[in-house]
Amino acid sequence: MSAKKALPEPAAIKPMSVDMRKLTRVGARPGFLDYLVQLWDFRQFIFYDARARVQSGTRRDRLGSTWLLLNPVFNGLTYYLIFGILLQTSRGIENYVGYLVVGIFLFQFSSGSINEGARSIRNGKSVVQAFNFPRAALPLGANIREILSAVPLVLGMLLIIVVLPPAETISWLWLLIVPAVILQSLFNLGIGMILARTISKVNDVAHLLPFALRAWMYGSAVFYSYERFVSDQTLLGILKLNPLFNVIDIVRSCVLYNTIPSWESWASLAVVSLAALMVGFVFFWKGEETYGRD
Repeated sequence: MSAKKALPEPAAIKPMSVDMRKLTRVGARPGFLDYLVQLWDFRQFIFYDARARVQSGTRRDRLGSTWLLLNPVFNGLTYYLIFGILLQTSRGIENYVGYLVVGIFLFQFSSGSINEGARSIRNGKSVVQAFNFPRAALPLGANIREILSAVPLVLGMLLIIVVLPPAETISWLWLLIVPAVILQSLFNLGIGMILARTISKVNDVAHLLPFALRAWMYGSAVFYSYERFVSDQTLLGILKLNPLFNVIDIVRSCVLYNTIPSWESWASLAVVSLAALMVGFVFFWKGEETYGRD
């Protein structure tokens, strides 16, 4: 019998040092700046997904994307019959049709953006549980979808104002609609992110949201003038801090009355919009690890 082969010498075990500070827990919330960088890396996916959803959103309807314009038109007609004709809130308002159209169209933009952003985490729960990505991509994508949908909305609003009597004349002041709508979008995104985290934990808030938005519309001088019903100057000043009122007032000044909006309106809208965006982003980021785990 041949002699057994000698077993090789065991490999020497060498001690290694591991820097535990460089390890991160799977699913851990990154730092805020790192979180923004991750979100930026997903920018192409967010944009193309938003565009695809806008294009497919009304595909089953015979009129397709035309409903983006028809919905606010029918809403405006309804409110015109109720408030303009029956309740006579149009008295003392120059070009009430344009006044109402601007209010309805811009409110629908904010309402849609906040609604979609608020429900984005709850509606995307399966995606949140299946993939690892910055969750802020969901409310941000919802907001971008509403912005893309708002382009024909705003163009249709301006077309109605130019066509229906008393027809308004196009001027360079109409360009100020762009920064006003951008500030409005920032406010919508901030509020949507606050509500997205809240609804992900307490779904009951989703049932209260339509009532809150309706009350917001009624309190934003969409189809009446503050000055007609409010005589107390202190209360009037508080009401005019409303960001929805400010963006509507700015657009009405530019489009209907051919006047430069007051700096107070711009300042109020900018401060509230940026504050809502900052608070919303930080509040949403702090709940990053909790989404999809209930």
